[in-house]
Amino acid sequence: MDSNKKLGLIGRNISYSFSKKFFRDKFQKLMLKDISYDIFDLKEINEVEGLFSDPQLLGFNVTIPYKEKIIDYLDELSDEAEKIGAVNCVVIQEGKKTGYNTDAFGFEKTLLLHKKNHHTSALILGNGGAAKAVQYIMDKNGIPSQTVARNSEINFENLDAATVQKHPIIVQCTPVGTFPNVDDCLKFPFEGLSDKHLVIDLIYNPSYTQFIINASGKGAKTVNGYYMLEQQAEKAWEIWNFQKK
Repeated sequence: MDSNKKLGLIGRNISYSFSKKFFRDKFQKLMLKDISYDIFDLKEINEVEGLFSDPQLLGFNVTIPYKEKIIDYLDELSDEAEKIGAVNCVVIQEGKKTGYNTDAFGFEKTLLLHKKNHHTSALILGNGGAAKAVQYIMDKNGIPSQTVARNSEINFENLDAATVQKHPIIVQCTPVGTFPNVDDCLKFPFEGLSDKHLVIDLIYNPSYTQFIINASGKGAKTVNGYYMLEQQAEKAWEIWNFQKK
């Protein structure tokens, strides 16, 4: 890589960040001294234009709440980012800005690691950028899914235990319960869960959200977002490196 290249993460209120530690550890292991990974906390998405003017910037990850909003600032999207309608990885090469979605890759690896034959349909809780990546992977793997969001047909007010029983995969894609608000929990009929359920909460901090604790109490197999996060970061690294070769 060229001297003193920069990578980073854009989002809002992102002082805590898995990515920063992950990439700094990676650079140390690979003995890369000429590359840095920083947090770019943007109050508004248009502040990204200031970042784009930095010639050392090779690319960045994107987190809440900009995975969809960043698209207007990019020149091109990969196939999966276009289909999903959300971006969490941006590459800048010779001034051209391309968006990718590595959340989908990370989620698919998580899902296939834990999915059993009886896990035939899913409820996706939330409808932001991460939920769109989850939906894309469900479609890709032929798993029928329904979105539960504030304004969807099934919403957090009318979701009942019977509906939960019918969907053995539950994916929690909202930020409710993320550090520091660890006592918060999405309104959800946990009594509909059983040991036949696979419950994936995309949050990784804390490791055990209130949602996971409640689901686990009903016998469900529970998984947090850590492996997905690790896998999407590895994929982003692969994309940034490939562009430089």
